[in-house]
Amino acid sequence: MTTSQVRRDGGHIAYEVHGEGPLVVLSHGMGENRASYRHLVPLLVAAGHRVASVDVRGHGESSVGWSTYAPAEVGADLLAVVRDIDGGPAVLVGSSSSAAAVVFAAAEAPELVAGIVQIGAFVGQRKLNPVLRVMVAAVLRSPRLFGMFHNTLFPVHRPADDAAYRKAMVANLREPGRLAATRGVIVPVEPHWTDRAGAVEQPVLVLMGAKDPDFPDPGAEARAARRLFGTAEARMIEESGHYPHADRPQRTADELLGFLAVCAGA
Repeated sequence: MTTSQVRRDGGHIAYEVHGEGPLVVLSHGMGENRASYRHLVPLLVAAGHRVASVDVRGHGESSVGWSTYAPAEVGADLLAVVRDIDGGPAVLVGSSSSAAAVVFAAAEAPELVAGIVQIGAFVGQRKLNPVLRVMVAAVLRSPRLFGMFHNTLFPVHRPADDAAYRKAMVANLREPGRLAATRGVIVPVEPHWTDRAGAVEQPVLVLMGAKDPDFPDPGAEARAARRLFGTAEARMIEESGHYPHADRPQRTADELLGFLAVCAGA
């Protein structure tokens, strides 16, 4: 594995590239790192795609200490990666918190983005009761508690290497500045990605684990996201939690490859 870096105002973004062919850029969710996609990358590469997996600012091997972790800036980071590789256009895939970032990127630079995929996107701003607010605050200040929370997001299946991945993820979160970045990506900001969805003209695919415990009704959340775009489809990954690319990688790849073919012909 070779890590590349692209300079941004305020730091650097780390990423790695595998394969040859049309470019796909993968962006992970809060507290994770680019290894979140470790099981999906080889499937896309084998199907003839060049795949870049990115460490979101403040995560993985990307630098810490950014003035903002807003999704619009994360989206700009993804565009910088596309330019650094070959100028695109690329299909951008965002999981969880990064599902917002790919919307901003597509709206900002349509010439660089052939399509976007949202995995486990949050449409509404969740309102927490006081007890849950305290619990969330504790989780986002403790690598160990975050690891325990992460474990709950695989309610059906989990990768064989899940324990090793989580151990490495927690170790990364113990590095100075990492937890601040984790908290930073979910700070409410305006505009919300839902306000920019109407500006996205490229094809959109919304993927959601049918058993995703982050949502009372995952199917309803997926449909709500789909309705915000002009050209979009929503697909459910059965027997999957919040990270279908990790717990059901082949099923996720099948959906992605069909969508990538549509984007190539768009």
